[in-house]
Amino acid sequence: MTRFRFLGIKDTIVFFGSARIKSRRDAMKDYQALKAKHRKKKRLSANEKRNLEDAATVLAMSRYYEEAVELSKLLTKWSKRLRQHNRFVICSGGGPGIMEAANKGAYLEGGKSVGLNISLPFEQFANPYISKDLNFDFHYFFMRKFWFVYLAKALIMFPGGFGTLDELMEVLTLLQTNKIKKRITVVLYGSSYWRDVINFSRMVDFGVIGPSDLRLFTYADSPEEAFKYLTKELRRNYPAETELG
Repeated sequence: MTRFRFLGIKDTIVFFGSARIKSRRDAMKDYQALKAKHRKKKRLSANEKRNLEDAATVLAMSRYYEEAVELSKLLTKWSKRLRQHNRFVICSGGGPGIMEAANKGAYLEGGKSVGLNISLPFEQFANPYISKDLNFDFHYFFMRKFWFVYLAKALIMFPGGFGTLDELMEVLTLLQTNKIKKRITVVLYGSSYWRDVINFSRMVDFGVIGPSDLRLFTYADSPEEAFKYLTKELRRNYPAETELG
């Protein structure tokens, strides 16, 4: 907290999402290399076909990396125009994939961004786009999640795995039970992914959540749509902090 105060960081917009989602450039490079490797073969083995299909899936999922970069740029540009400085700073888990994309977008727009990294046996390493003095390392997930939520005024959930689902469900539980008193806007980015992975409507049908719980979040499918919704909600919830300079 001392470092945040010293640097004037009062609140954040947090990006969550998979560490395994690659940039379009990297995904295309891997896909083309695999296609070139098998080009002269008349028949591919089942394993080779599966590897090629997996590479095509990675390439298709790379749209989320590029869109996370664009959304981060839009939000950073908007934040820099506010009367109060260092408000709604982009924050991520500090690693590769969607986390890197979030920090990269802020970096490309000339803004600050936070990275809350964690030590893992695979996947996780600090990406190069985190602002100097705003790269933090955690050993325990619970402390990392606390700092994600403590400063957050908005959360954007891109497609992800167990870690992203863990973070999403904890935040929704805290909001549902009113353990979080401040207003937090939650956006699930990529409605086709999220509706396939979690059927919230069926949870209502089974009576394990209520219809009002579906209002804890919304879906978005483009950087522009997410940006418009986020800034509208932030202006409504925090009018003094979102006055333009």
